[in-house]
Parts: sequence; C-alpha cells; structure tokens
Amino acid sequence: MKELVCIVCPRGCRLRVDDENGYRVTGNSCPRGAEYGANELQHPTRVLTTTVCIAGGIHRRLPVRTNRPIPKELLGAAMEQAAAVRLQAPVAAGQVIVANLLGTGADLIASRSMDRVE
Repeated sequence: MKELVCIVCPRGCRLRVDDENGYRVTGNSCPRGAEYGANELQHPTRVLTTTVCIAGGIHRRLPVRTNRPIPKELLGAAMEQAAAVRLQAPVAAGQVIVANLLGTGADLIASRSMDRVE
C-alpha cells in the first residue's frame, strides 16, 4: 500500500493506492484522484517547466514548458536538451522551441513572448 497526496486539484486528497490489488485507490473525492493515484505508481508523468537562453530580447532567459506531460524518468534528459537551446528574439508565446522532445510527442514551447530589443 502506497500513500500519496493528490495534486489534480487544490483539495489535496490523501490517497492510498493498493499496488498489490490492481492499483485500487481509496481516499479520493473524485474520479480524477483515482486516475491520478493509479497512474502515479504505474507511469508517472510531469510537465517540464524551465528556461532557455535567448539573445536580443529584454531578458537573457525565456520561460518554456512542455505542452503535455512527459515520463518522469525523462526529465533529466529533457533538461539537458533544453539547456543546449540558444534562441534569438523575437519569440511568440506558444511558439514551438523543440518539437517532439525526446520522442515523447510533447513539444517544448515558449511560455511568453519576447520582442527583439534594438
């Protein structure tokens, strides 16, 4: 039996996941909590949020994120790939920075726009 705190909503239900009986979840207040608990033990995923280097903009770093969760075990490799990115302003919010990050089907996208500074 594993115990988790659900992060799907602000309620923060205390979940108990029985990994020996088909990942049965108890303690959830809604079906989303049951889905989260079972998934978290079987194949955890996370949305990656970080920054990348950008030249020619008002700031030297641009916030980026994946447009969907990626497997948790790939976060380190995804951070390494993001650290190698070098951009030139301008960049638009939502613009794809790295397509199909590590073959996950998730794109690394700009979280904000950054105009070019002359």
